[in-house]
Amino acid sequence: MKTIRLAWRMMLRDLRAGELLLLGLAIVIAVASLTSVGFLADRVSRGLDREANQLLGGDLLLHADRPWDRQFADEARRRGLRTAETVVFTSMVSTAEAAQLAGVKAVEADYPLRGSVRVAPGPNRPDAVAERMPQHGEVWLDERLFAALGVAVGDKVGLGQLEFLVGAMVTFESDRGANFFSLLPRAIFNAADLPATGLLIAGSRARWRLHLAGEPEAVAGFERWAQQRLGRGQAVESIENARPEVRGALDQAQRFLRLAALLAVILAAVAVGLAARRFMQRHLDGCAVMRCLGAGQAQVLWIVIGEFVFFGLVAATLGGVTGWAVQFGLAAVLAEVMEAELPAPSLLPFAHGVAVGMVLLVGFVLPQLLRLGNVSTVRVLRREMGAVEPVSGLAWACGAGALLAIIFWIAGDLKLGATVAAGFAAALGLFALAAWGVLHAIAGSRGRRTIRQGGWRYGLASLARRMTGSVIQATALGLGMTALLLLTLVRTDLLENWRGMTPPDAPNRFIINIQPDQREPLAAFFVDHGLVAPDIMPMIRGRLVAINDRPVDPDDFVDQRTKRLAEREFNLSYGAMLPDGNRVADGRWHGDQREPQFSVEKGLAQTFALQIGDRVRFDIAGRLVEAPITSVRELDWNSMRVNFFFIAAPGMLEADPASLITSFRLPLESHAFTAALVARFPNLSVIDVGAVIEQVRSMTDKLVLIVQFVFGFAVLAGFVVLYAALQSTHDERDYELAVLRTLGARNRQVRDALLAEFLVLGGVAGALAGVGATVIGWALAHYVFKMTYVPAPWPTLLAIVIGAVGVVAGGWFGTRKLLARPPLASLRAAG
Repeated sequence: MKTIRLAWRMMLRDLRAGELLLLGLAIVIAVASLTSVGFLADRVSRGLDREANQLLGGDLLLHADRPWDRQFADEARRRGLRTAETVVFTSMVSTAEAAQLAGVKAVEADYPLRGSVRVAPGPNRPDAVAERMPQHGEVWLDERLFAALGVAVGDKVGLGQLEFLVGAMVTFESDRGANFFSLLPRAIFNAADLPATGLLIAGSRARWRLHLAGEPEAVAGFERWAQQRLGRGQAVESIENARPEVRGALDQAQRFLRLAALLAVILAAVAVGLAARRFMQRHLDGCAVMRCLGAGQAQVLWIVIGEFVFFGLVAATLGGVTGWAVQFGLAAVLAEVMEAELPAPSLLPFAHGVAVGMVLLVGFVLPQLLRLGNVSTVRVLRREMGAVEPVSGLAWACGAGALLAIIFWIAGDLKLGATVAAGFAAALGLFALAAWGVLHAIAGSRGRRTIRQGGWRYGLASLARRMTGSVIQATALGLGMTALLLLTLVRTDLLENWRGMTPPDAPNRFIINIQPDQREPLAAFFVDHGLVAPDIMPMIRGRLVAINDRPVDPDDFVDQRTKRLAEREFNLSYGAMLPDGNRVADGRWHGDQREPQFSVEKGLAQTFALQIGDRVRFDIAGRLVEAPITSVRELDWNSMRVNFFFIAAPGMLEADPASLITSFRLPLESHAFTAALVARFPNLSVIDVGAVIEQVRSMTDKLVLIVQFVFGFAVLAGFVVLYAALQSTHDERDYELAVLRTLGARNRQVRDALLAEFLVLGGVAGALAGVGATVIGWALAHYVFKMTYVPAPWPTLLAIVIGAVGVVAGGWFGTRKLLARPPLASLRAAG
């Protein structure tokens, strides 16, 4: 009990003296960075779990790319389940003056079986739970459609061949998804009106959904029955796997953000190690005195360990509270993306954060504390006799082991953990090696005539004497600044390069759902309005079912993108002319030959390992079509033209159900053209590519804001490392400055020496960050985004300036008091 009381009193004393400030900051930053992400992910996950059945619109959801056979609904009702069918697709909603692409949902009267739809009598009016669904001839629009079309409740809008009366404004749908469809403005009407609209034709992209609700046993029994009868393109979602697109995105985002937060943890660990080393050195005298006053070696050790147990719990708790506060801001941003209110988080992320803080203390502080127990009582009389030997490799190995444990725990996968650990080690190694090389070269120039006089010579000499500490500081700050540069300047540069890849005359509108008998009238409509008639291509939906007589099974592929491609239907086309923007990379183009054969896009051929001569088989509306691949095409997806993965030779697909598609460029001054086009051809859907990209960019910007905030912890940790490194050499620096001033150095010379040291250190860190972010940005552009990227020099120059100014400010703040201290006091303190 006495040992515990002494440990508590020592912690309070060291806190008042500022001895634990750096350790506390490092632990708080590490824990806050992880818990803020953990709390955020926990809130989203709990929201999905709490409202799983509302997200499905029932207790079970069946969805497919074609209408469901009546046997499924009949079997569900036979088992006592309630059913409701919905169809979701994209289409144009228009008035006489405007037209807007929307996500359309056709619903039955019993929808939703679980959850709710909320409506309001108009914009800026209070909403309420809808007591019914739209009646015949009625449509509900969301606020964005009200604004885009300039309508009010009671006005009429066109959907396909019908005119609908606007009955209410939709404010909330519990089962709204998180995909391209959900990004669009929403329109809801009665499913009984769907056939008369003429919106769904052969080749239309739509999802047919069957919602079911009832007793758990009946739902489970029906799910087992349905699973045995599902075909390609059909799937079942239950409460356990509701909203897989959200859960999958959440898992990936959570893992990425937590791994990003690891950068702050790693840098904080370095600060903890440096601060622990200084703590040990400054407490050698106190431990020696306690030994002289009768304290045993074990008691001294337990007192110091107890002090850090108390302190670790306090610092980790403060970090957890900080993370809890920060996540409210992050959750507000994410709630805008998800369009849902998130529930309160659990305490599990807080416990995880405290555990991480304690692991850091055990790994980096405990090895130092164990050495304090070995201090000799002789040190009271002769300080040089009782010194503890420098930190051994074993102590740092313990810290590295603690970090590895944290990395593997957060990664949750052995392979991913090993990859992340190796990546961090490689990045740290490369940055440290580059920093050492640059600092060594700069320090070696101190003998040149231009910098032989004044404080610069002493500043560079100081860098050379403390090369290890300087390398650690430059590396830590460089890594943190690299992350932020990637998310700000380089990201903006990449986006500008991507936008610049699109030709200035590239199409900015797509038209889908064109019927064969509308080809000539549509071309004439363009000419009548002073526009060039676009090329209209046939589009046939087909599912790849076999390659060289081997069935295509999505489960046979490991890559997630390949799995998705194997599950989906492809848009096929046919023709004799090689489309504009396409180039034959291998084989020969079929031209007018009517012998069955396919041309495949190069990227898809690489994905499925397809080669010239391979035979592919497609299921097109129940008809099997098989032919060899005779050419591989390269094409520019950035051209915004209509492109296809597979193009068949003439004579192969003409008899299959098809719709037509085209793209064109609409001048800015011709904004009324779209409304006139939809009024003339109500079944057409016109997709504004620019509007869709802007919607995605807006959502991406919100997510990037969250990532930037997480990496902000890394920059804070980098500055803590800088301050810890300065403090770790504080006593040595104090002694050196005292000697210089005793030997006649003026305050100006000493000040110049400090500023030179900090300026070089910050400039090197900024240069590392600028070059590192530029190289990573180039690698992303070249290997991931497959685009040409010429890095701009100004991010590197800006990073150098910011790094130099930041380090000078931080370093001067930590050392300015040394110049006001009399040299004799510093010499006496050093013994």
